[in-house]
Amino acid sequence: MKQVLRKIVRRAFEVGFDPSVLQAVVEQVTRVRQHPVDKGTQILLTLHYQELVRSGVKLPSLREIGFRSYSQNSEDGILLYIFALIEMTNRTVVEVCAGDGIQCNAANLIINHQWHGLLFDGSADNINKGRRFYAEHPDTFWQPPVLVDGWITPDNINGLIEKNGFRGQIDLLSLDMDGMDYWVLRAIECIQPRVIVLETVSPWGAERSVTVPYQADFVATFVEGIPYCGASLPAFVKLLKGRGYRLVGVEGLGFNAFFVLNGLGEDALPEVTAASCSHEVPHLPEALRLKRAAALDRLRSRRYIEV
Repeated sequence: MKQVLRKIVRRAFEVGFDPSVLQAVVEQVTRVRQHPVDKGTQILLTLHYQELVRSGVKLPSLREIGFRSYSQNSEDGILLYIFALIEMTNRTVVEVCAGDGIQCNAANLIINHQWHGLLFDGSADNINKGRRFYAEHPDTFWQPPVLVDGWITPDNINGLIEKNGFRGQIDLLSLDMDGMDYWVLRAIECIQPRVIVLETVSPWGAERSVTVPYQADFVATFVEGIPYCGASLPAFVKLLKGRGYRLVGVEGLGFNAFFVLNGLGEDALPEVTAASCSHEVPHLPEALRLKRAAALDRLRSRRYIEV
């Protein structure tokens, strides 16, 4: 999604979107990035969440506890919350399309909670940047994550994961490919994550269980800044329900969805429906709302398949 957002911002200016809307987003991101939640505060938050469970009080929703230290949006806070409730086990994470590995869903866990990670990206520049960062960081130089440059497909994903020493139960799988997300997730068999984070993309929202068709060399394209790629939330819900996972919520912007293995924290993290996670972009100016609606109509004419 990181690459997608950069292209959306660039495309937004090209088609005449109101710059003040984008500026507000940039300012908010800048403020949050300048003030990440530090390790000590995260430890205290974990203990607080666990005490809430023991006391039996009503727990907050995922949209209330998100924060960003290294993630793109509020995923860091949500993952901390989930693992406070179900506990961390072997502290291992696999992230597919992690960019440079610095802004991703795994980074906070690796840096602040001593997790071991396997991070994939299709850009050698991104991978080299990430390797330098973790080799020099005081909290990771002794055991940096494994960063691998490679084009991920359903045919090679299991081999690449196993080749780099990861197999069996892991705590977290994060997947955000801007492309063949559904097909790669469906192919993964060598690891059994306790928690899965997925990006969802669909012009139908929660209405249809669809994905873009499989194409080995697929690259996302855009209609007025909105990407044609990936799969809908119902498609992932259907696929993962068959593997014993339940949807527990989405982050505040609705991009990433969180799934937890059944049997883990079911009282604290109950199953929710895809429809309950769907929401309109708030406070969108009328001109932008109309442009977005027209773009979604055009995307619906593109090829998707039911799954």
